[in-house]
Amino acid sequence: MSVIVELMNASAESAVPSQTEFELWSNAVLQELNQSEQAFELGVRLVSADESAELNQNFRNKQGPTNVLSFSYTDALIGAPAEAQHNLLGDLAICSRVVIHEAQEQQKTATAHWAHMTIHGMLHLRGYDHQHDSEADAMEKLESKILSTLGYPHPYKD
Repeated sequence: MSVIVELMNASAESAVPSQTEFELWSNAVLQELNQSEQAFELGVRLVSADESAELNQNFRNKQGPTNVLSFSYTDALIGAPAEAQHNLLGDLAICSRVVIHEAQEQQKTATAHWAHMTIHGMLHLRGYDHQHDSEADAMEKLESKILSTLGYPHPYKD
């Protein structure tokens, strides 16, 4: 089975990944986590810096835009039919301008950084976090492994 991505580009950027690319990257996460046996739905909204800043302030109490925000449906689906609970992963809000700027700043290809941010967001939706050093280390290793499987370079090397 696989992840079906509903892609919405609400940013002003036109040079963004395709739905197929987001599905490829999302499926790679589920394969690595041995969770690819069923179909999942994922919303990916490409947002402006203003919308990212607003979401970041409202949901994380942090100022300014950020690269990716993950919104899990887990809590929202309590009491929903079992099939709905298992098939809806959540939403990713990815700020196109921030991702493109970070890729240039870090001298990475835009595609590699888009893949990284999608994988990072997907791992959050599957319960991974980086609040503590040990969690961050585990998450970074998993991100690197998945990216390597897809042919992308290690995202944290200088």
